[in-house]
Amino acid sequence: MKIISLFCGAGGMDLGFVKAGHIIVWSNDNDSDSCKTYEKYFKHRPICTNIEKIPSLEIPNADIVIGGFPCQGFSIANPYRHTEDKRNKLYLELLRIIRDKEPKYFVAENVVGLCSAGGYETSKDRAKKTGKVLKIILKELENAISIGYTVNFKILNSADYGVPQARRRIIILGTRNDIEPKIIHPNPTHSKDGKDNLPLWKTVKDGLKGIPEKTDGDIPNHHGTEHQVKINGHIGNRATKWNEPSPTIVGRGGGTGGPVIIPHPNLKRRMTVREVARLQNFPDDFIFEGSISSQYRQIGNAVPWPLAYNIAKMIPIK
Repeated sequence: MKIISLFCGAGGMDLGFVKAGHIIVWSNDNDSDSCKTYEKYFKHRPICTNIEKIPSLEIPNADIVIGGFPCQGFSIANPYRHTEDKRNKLYLELLRIIRDKEPKYFVAENVVGLCSAGGYETSKDRAKKTGKVLKIILKELENAISIGYTVNFKILNSADYGVPQARRRIIILGTRNDIEPKIIHPNPTHSKDGKDNLPLWKTVKDGLKGIPEKTDGDIPNHHGTEHQVKINGHIGNRATKWNEPSPTIVGRGGGTGGPVIIPHPNLKRRMTVREVARLQNFPDDFIFEGSISSQYRQIGNAVPWPLAYNIAKMIPIK
């Protein structure tokens, strides 16, 4: 099916959908380094500008809208969204495109913190991890068009889909109400303990197989950093273990601040860009552009393609 990809970044989610047999007909991001990375691999450049500046008429029709929308405006201090609140503008752009293009399906990804943003109204909400802000978002998506969408969400862990990383994200799925079948969240392909005869979670050792510990060789993006290792229990400063999935690879939001780079399991240095790309399942011929900080950020903000692939497989190709 034809896809509109919003907030595409370097293209992790797009890669999963392409591998599942879908076609990206239009993509957008406002980060120039991410756009260069995307173009280098996919051989076509996203529309690299603020989505607010792009009229819906300039975007082609498609069957699916996908995107990991930023949500800085949905703060705990301000739980009720107003259209006048500029901090919410990027979610509103996702909603605009869905309203104007009326796709058969949409897939939205976000951090787990969205589930609790704004607090909870009832204990039932808390049990289901449905906070005030998420309730607003789900309701607006359900009513985005006159015929409506069937919308559901679930927290998925990338480790359950063959990614050597413990990375939990909320995935929101929508199916237009005149379309069958309704898409559902995929069953895990891997498990922590071998339950249901599934393969075990992949580990850091699996992810880094074939990558030499010596850096600055011929492998693209495999360059050392000057960030010293200091194990103190804080994020980015916890020991990485060979025989477990890595902790979540993160990026600094908005391109500001230094990158959070986890230690290599040898605890003698930080992971290189190529190593964290491996832990996000990017192939070695996926070359990251821009400064080193930008490269780390692009990877940390991406959706691992195996997770996206398993979601995409739940949607008919035609």
